[in-house]
Amino acid sequence: MPEKRIEKKIASPWPLYLAAAVWPAAALLLPLYRLWALAVAAVLSLIAYQIGEKLFPPTVAYLPAPEEPIRTGEAATDAMLSNVRQNLALLPQLDDFIEDEPLSACIRRMERAGGGILREVSEHPEKARQIRRFAEYYLPTSIKILSAYARMEQRQGANAAELRREVEQNAETIAKAFENQLDSLFESEALDISTDIEVLKDMLKSDALN
Repeated sequence: MPEKRIEKKIASPWPLYLAAAVWPAAALLLPLYRLWALAVAAVLSLIAYQIGEKLFPPTVAYLPAPEEPIRTGEAATDAMLSNVRQNLALLPQLDDFIEDEPLSACIRRMERAGGGILREVSEHPEKARQIRRFAEYYLPTSIKILSAYARMEQRQGANAAELRREVEQNAETIAKAFENQLDSLFESEALDISTDIEVLKDMLKSDALN
């Protein structure tokens, strides 16, 4: 799913610099201790600012849109899903930090499956109980393991090497577990569809329409 972005205009500082530059020049050329001279300097400063706005228009940046709070109508589910979202947000950071490509590929699979889990339960909060162990143990433990790997990736020594080897050997299993968790959320729908298909086939056969 594409990341939502918002347009933000960033003003250039140059109009302010030009407006401020008027005052030292006015101090040299005008008796600023007089009211009329102050008024002239203020007008010139305003004109300089307006010219600066035309010469240096704001730049446009597209920033990630702030995430909307999760509201399923159930406080406990909202809290659980918020924690899931926070943990999932760490996966792309770990992916950027970790250099081992096979492990990074597994992290991206975890990220995709985790995002699917979050969306499905957000839309169907009655499925929250199905992911409680995933939310409270599997996901945070996976983050902990990957964070340890990231810290040890550049370190020497037998213990660091053993930790890296263990994580690399089990990354596929962890990624597959995330995907299985997502798949399990659609088990009842798949069963319903299979039942509907069988009923439809029987009706078509009985009506001689197949």
